[in-house]
Amino acid sequence: MRNRNPLLLVALLLTTGTAGLAMAADAPSPTGAPARAKLDTNGDGVIDRTEAAKAPRLAAQFDTLDANKDGKLSREELPRWHGKRHGRGPGGRGDMLAKLDTNKDGRISREEAKADPRLAARFDQMDVNKDGYLDKADRELRMKQRRDAWFAAADTNKDGQISKAEFDAAKGPFGGPRGGHRGDAAPAPKAR
Repeated sequence: MRNRNPLLLVALLLTTGTAGLAMAADAPSPTGAPARAKLDTNGDGVIDRTEAAKAPRLAAQFDTLDANKDGKLSREELPRWHGKRHGRGPGGRGDMLAKLDTNKDGRISREEAKADPRLAARFDQMDVNKDGYLDKADRELRMKQRRDAWFAAADTNKDGQISKAEFDAAKGPFGGPRGGHRGDAAPAPKAR
């Protein structure tokens, strides 16, 4: 039996995969405590320089993150301690990008991106349509490229359709597409 609507299948596959990844993100760490909570060894609710020294990346950015220059990092000063996942919610990635959009045109220019060194370093990679701005069009184009790459890799016989066998071989551990980090290109499905 052949699937007559491969785009519907891909949409269903991506939705299922996203739900599985969300459940995995909600799973507690093996010890039950977040990694940053482990850094707060004295339990005072903040991370001082001594505690930050245990995490080299955090220690390297300590002075930048310590907005009030009190020598301690509070929950608000730590980038991912705002009660949200992957930047969603109040104070998340969307708010950060809104702050970078100084002219409020709904997109981030190369000049505006310079305010965030990590974003500036990835600007060319993220500007998928090469128009000099980061905006919704770039996100949509990147998602389309990933879907197309996944479909091309999953369609092993190159007939423009994904059979059940191809689908089963291409899906990941949560029933969604195999793949690594969100920014990686979709890898070819592994044969089982």
